[in-house]
Amino acid sequence: MPKKIIINKTGDPRVLEFVDFALTDNGPRNEEVRIKHNSIGVNFIDTYHRSGLYPIELPSSLGLEAVGEIVSVGANVKQLTIGDRVGYSAPPLGAYSEIRDLPAKNVFKIPANLSDDEAASILLKGMTVEYLFNRTYKIQPDELVLFHAAAGGVGLIACQWARAVGCNLIGTVGSDHKAELAKKNGCRHVINYKKENVVKKIMDITEGGGVSVVYDGVGKDTFEMSLKCLAQRGMFVSFGNSSGMTPATDLYKVFAPKNIYFTRPSLMVYNNTRKKLEESAQALFNMILEKKIKTNLTKKYDLKDAAIAHEDLEARKTVGSIILKP
Repeated sequence: MPKKIIINKTGDPRVLEFVDFALTDNGPRNEEVRIKHNSIGVNFIDTYHRSGLYPIELPSSLGLEAVGEIVSVGANVKQLTIGDRVGYSAPPLGAYSEIRDLPAKNVFKIPANLSDDEAASILLKGMTVEYLFNRTYKIQPDELVLFHAAAGGVGLIACQWARAVGCNLIGTVGSDHKAELAKKNGCRHVINYKKENVVKKIMDITEGGGVSVVYDGVGKDTFEMSLKCLAQRGMFVSFGNSSGMTPATDLYKVFAPKNIYFTRPSLMVYNNTRKKLEESAQALFNMILEKKIKTNLTKKYDLKDAAIAHEDLEARKTVGSIILKP
């Protein structure tokens, strides 16, 4: 009998349960495919679903990203077939499983020269960087931008993407080791927030002007800092909350003095059509195939050890990307 991770209540990683489950004997529904997972991506949003920060209906499985092989297709599925190697990085939740049924519209083929583990480690994170840098705020050559958590899974891809564009990315990190990693991946300036005053360093680097955009996936701990680092009419892109939700804010007092733009984007909205999904995936694959971006898979956990993976992720013990193996 196949296995999966479920939660019956929200809370810390101890709420994750490794259980048996059964799929329907008559195969996937008409518009769905059945995928046998080979590699499963772990992302910070998974911890939001587990903790209750992002409410979900319970009981529930977790996970938005995986790569595997199609073993069965619904009657109305035309673009995919049994044996295709595919991936996905979108709802419905349920990637933390050995096998599952999924709407075919959310699934796309994986290039032959990208391994299952590599693909599972980069799909959601890489497509996040794609929409942030191409569609939320289009970064430009020689432009100074700030990216928090530059040595994380999303951050290391952002460093490489910015280098490929010629953009001068300034990254914040929490250790000297992470600083070296961010630089190695293309971060032009690195600030260790545990040793340095981030706002002062930003103003030194930008000669007092501030940056045109801040990409902030940290949330509560970096909110005020991010605002202070922005130039007049700069854009605050708040795309995550690894330290907690941003505080309640007086929009007039906070954003009006510098005419700051604020946006709270998500991959699920940016890639909410088949066309947008395919274009985003292809843009990422092109960057990988052109060797402008490489995957940064640093650790693999057994699926049954998903709780340990969550503990390490939330404790910021990880760098780059981590995956689960069924």
